[in-house]
Amino acid sequence: MASLKELKGRIVSVKSTQKITKAKKMVAAAKLRKAQAAAEAARPYAERLEGVVASLASKVGGSDSAPKLLAGTGKSDTHLLVVLNSDRGLAGAFNSNIVKAARDKALELQAEGKKVLFYLVGRKGRPVIARLFPGQIIEQYETTGIRDIGFEQANEISAKVMELYEAGAFDVAHLFYSKFRSALLQIATGQQMIPVPPPAEAPASSGAAVEYEPDEEAILADLLPRNVTIQIFKGLLENAASEQGASMTAMDNATRNAGELINKLTIVYNRTRQAAITTELIEIIAGAEAL
Repeated sequence: MASLKELKGRIVSVKSTQKITKAKKMVAAAKLRKAQAAAEAARPYAERLEGVVASLASKVGGSDSAPKLLAGTGKSDTHLLVVLNSDRGLAGAFNSNIVKAARDKALELQAEGKKVLFYLVGRKGRPVIARLFPGQIIEQYETTGIRDIGFEQANEISAKVMELYEAGAFDVAHLFYSKFRSALLQIATGQQMIPVPPPAEAPASSGAAVEYEPDEEAILADLLPRNVTIQIFKGLLENAASEQGASMTAMDNATRNAGELINKLTIVYNRTRQAAITTELIEIIAGAEAL
């Protein structure tokens, strides 16, 4: 049984931890408001751009002059998984859920006989992926020291992805990130980026004749690289909001758990102290009677 000194030390230690988790929860809550606003503001633009690209892609179809980002390489032997993670922990299952989604996709592709490569953004996912898929990480984008990751980083990541694509390093690229729904709910999401996947359903036609200047192929040649950048940018913003939401929830749970543990330790401490006092009194009485 623990001594009174050990119990008191444990209570002090847990109280210190509780102060830290409470402070981290408040910081995450403050950062969440800004990150959530940025993610929600980016969604309409990203979704509209996807719609425009899908509409143009449906018109170009299998044309020989279709851009490579749309038409693809003609095969799907090698897949690149772009996995967006963070550099920090204390965010519950935020990072592990993204890695799990990427891992499941990689295992599925490998079971089909495909070659899988990884482009990692952030440090948290690297140990697990390096252990499960040794030698398959071909690129790592460091975000250490970047306070607010934004469009500049998305542009750098997409430029490298497209450079690898033009060099023939892969045939298909997928993006993995966490879609923000609320502080309690973040959904690990994977989507194909390259080549542009066909629309789930044919775009609605207005019946009007539309002429493009320049033609569809020229417009797509400009829009497709921009679409890749925007999708990565959206993923980074969704991740930033998801990380703060997950961190706030995790720290709130940790703070409440610490409070419960403090109450239990206090009860044990009081009982142990009472038992020690009772034992001491019995010994004093016994000594007095012996006299």
